[in-house]
Amino acid sequence: MSSHPVIGGLEVRGPMPDRYAAILSPAACAFVADLVRRFGPRRAELLARRADRQRAIDAGQMPDFLPETAALRDGDWRVAPIPTDLLDRRTEITGPVDRKMAINALNSGAQCWMADFEDANSPTWENVVEGQINLFDAVRRTITYTSPEGRAYALQAKTAVMVARPRGWHMEEKHLLLDGQRIPASLFDWGLHFFHNARELVARGSGPYYYLPKMESHLEARLWNDIFLHAQAVVGLPCGTVRATVLIETITAAFEAEEILYELREHGSGLNCGRWDYMFSFVKKFRHRPEYLFPDRTLITMAVPFLQAYVTHVIRVCHRHGAYAMGGMAAQIPIRNNPAANAAALLKVRLDKEREAKAGHDGTWVAHPGLVATALEAFAGVMTGPNQLHVIPPGETTAAQLLEPLHGPITENGVRWNLHVGVRYLEAWLGGSGAEPIHNLMEDLATSEISRSQLWQWLRRGAMLEDGRPVTPELFDRLLAGELRQIREEYGPARYDSGRFPAAAELFLRMSKSRDFDEFLSLPAYELLP
Repeated sequence: MSSHPVIGGLEVRGPMPDRYAAILSPAACAFVADLVRRFGPRRAELLARRADRQRAIDAGQMPDFLPETAALRDGDWRVAPIPTDLLDRRTEITGPVDRKMAINALNSGAQCWMADFEDANSPTWENVVEGQINLFDAVRRTITYTSPEGRAYALQAKTAVMVARPRGWHMEEKHLLLDGQRIPASLFDWGLHFFHNARELVARGSGPYYYLPKMESHLEARLWNDIFLHAQAVVGLPCGTVRATVLIETITAAFEAEEILYELREHGSGLNCGRWDYMFSFVKKFRHRPEYLFPDRTLITMAVPFLQAYVTHVIRVCHRHGAYAMGGMAAQIPIRNNPAANAAALLKVRLDKEREAKAGHDGTWVAHPGLVATALEAFAGVMTGPNQLHVIPPGETTAAQLLEPLHGPITENGVRWNLHVGVRYLEAWLGGSGAEPIHNLMEDLATSEISRSQLWQWLRRGAMLEDGRPVTPELFDRLLAGELRQIREEYGPARYDSGRFPAAAELFLRMSKSRDFDEFLSLPAYELLP
């Protein structure tokens, strides 16, 4: 017999301070439990389908456009009309659901805030539940914060529109059990937010808006759409009240982008080019194919052909059907103590955002309030109205264009950078920080994912460095030791020694060297979180 409390059918394995009672109410937990019972089995089937598809790719069957949905891709259909407060999305700020960061993001001057339970959030029990409390308060405009130094934070009169991002289908929430089994994290994050806030958002002239991450097929989008239909009926909201923007951040989703948008057409408002995870997906899916041995990550820019094809494809799909095509992340953060370096960083942001605007995107992402003005100015120089739905790139994107390999040098610096940033971010994540500034960039989980996937690929494919040396486990050990010494000098012994670097380095190296590839770094790392 379990000694843990059961609320609304869910066994709660995490601490339950008094302030959690309102957000984890019996009615809210019962709503989530119902979602899990109804839709959990389909989620499990779709995850198994992902594994089947990976085996097919390993056997030589490359992704392609689906012949059975060709008529849909040729069809003249449109998503539902865009809600008024989502008509202008030219700059969206992203970040975790931390209380202070939430207030700063909402006050940033961006049109939207992507409130992230996913890659920018370390999913400790405290972060996840406190994040729900913070969004509950933000929706009702009661959110405030006072720093340890006594500085008070509160919402301004005009704030960004909230768009919440739940965790992906692959994650589970270990602190909540239904019938003795962990529940899908996506259904917990989404269900709790929707239950508490959907009707309130509508009453305040907005709506329950979401970003949906890590999908790999249109059948996964169909599952989300069925969840929306059911949930709206349960709480008495009209069909189409929920609006979702899907991150096209896997190569398989790119081939089904049009089908994904179609499945969500009653609830869809756009697609987003999640470029960092897209690069990770490319390495992950084609890890056993020698022609996809990627070079140093710094050489994988948005100017390379396969990423240009991806961007053009997403914009074309969206604008054909009246949906917004959102651009990618600018990870730079202001460099306050170095004006020249700060100017150079802002120039990089401006050029990247001008590229996105000229390509036809309707908006973009930044990771820091200090970049909002630069992004807005970059889009204002190209986009005269609230969107560019009239911009439809000519022609059609081919499978060969989406799958074009990229070749280039692998250097010691490239190995060092992946080890340094991968371990350093993972250490912060294990400490509860999901958005971590590293060398003037705001990094999230995609940083560690692409870093360790490249290291794994280079090692398993027998890659050679540009100078002729082989990539070996011993090379990883030696270079990481040097990087850790550098980090210790930068942090200082006290801060470094009180951190989680041994656990981060052990896990990161083990996964980089392993015989079999782990689909997600977050799965074993999650087991180390409280």
